[in-house]
Amino acid sequence: MGGECGVLVFAEQEDGRIHNVVYELLGKGRDLANKLGKSLCAVLLGHNLDEEAKELIYYGADIVYLFDHPSLKEFDVIKYKHNIVKLVNSVKPDIILVGATRIGRSLAPRVAAALRTGLTADCVDLDLDEEGNLIQIRPAFSGNIMAQIKTRTKPQMATVRYKMMRPLARDPSRKGEIVKVDAEIPEDTGIEILGKVDAGGINISEAEIIVAAGRGLKRPEDLRLLEELASLLGGVVGSSRPLVDAGWISREHQVGFSGNTVKPKVYFAFGISGSPQHLFGMRDSDIIIAVNKDPSAPIIGVSDYYVIGDLYEIIPTLIHDLKKVRSALTHDEE
Repeated sequence: MGGECGVLVFAEQEDGRIHNVVYELLGKGRDLANKLGKSLCAVLLGHNLDEEAKELIYYGADIVYLFDHPSLKEFDVIKYKHNIVKLVNSVKPDIILVGATRIGRSLAPRVAAALRTGLTADCVDLDLDEEGNLIQIRPAFSGNIMAQIKTRTKPQMATVRYKMMRPLARDPSRKGEIVKVDAEIPEDTGIEILGKVDAGGINISEAEIIVAAGRGLKRPEDLRLLEELASLLGGVVGSSRPLVDAGWISREHQVGFSGNTVKPKVYFAFGISGSPQHLFGMRDSDIIIAVNKDPSAPIIGVSDYYVIGDLYEIIPTLIHDLKKVRSALTHDEE
């Protein structure tokens, strides 16, 4: 099935679109494979994905193992696990990397269990020691320390959080090998996909502007203030964990260690004190603007700009001024 595989990346796709975390994994995987002196491989499962397989090569893969079958078009964790385990037993990679996504978190533990190997979840960085063993770096104790973990079993497996690593630049001149592998489809996986329904959710990890609120918000209906401000700015609403735990807003809006990692161009933090768990999820934002009554709040220390004040005074003023500017611009265009 191809050359010596040092690092194998699971190329997650949905509706024929490769998840961006895959390109980040290929960027880090390229570095690890080079240090090992072996190939960087990717495994892609789906139907009619020849062009997507080429993209994986453009982003750093040497070999792409492509399982093309109509029944693999939709994610079925049993079918995917069965074929990936078969591939791993054949090509014997040293390292397997999976994105810490909804799909990845479902798939990786099943693959690890079938291979009887260890799995480190939610890594934020990866490295190799002098002997070529994978050092898996992840937050511990609610994000207060970074633990360095090694697994004794091979292959060494890790899921990696999105927005943690840097993809390589796309290079259409890169050459690689696409190896088509015959898929084995179990007759009855116990899973039947009846249909897909759009949950109408947001993808906060991709947002360029985030307007987030924390404990400083007094009532759930006051989230409308943030929604109006976010709409005017072309952004989305974010939240710290307490508002999610209170049921004021859905978990897809949560930013932090147990929520989403984000890297927007601008992150507004209204009434967020800045616990280590929250800072972990937004500290790499290009610009952080905080509004808080407490001048000693930890969020102030990581902010590029801050206002010591009441969000209930500042947000309405911002909304008013933004509407005024928008109205003036519209009038000028007319």
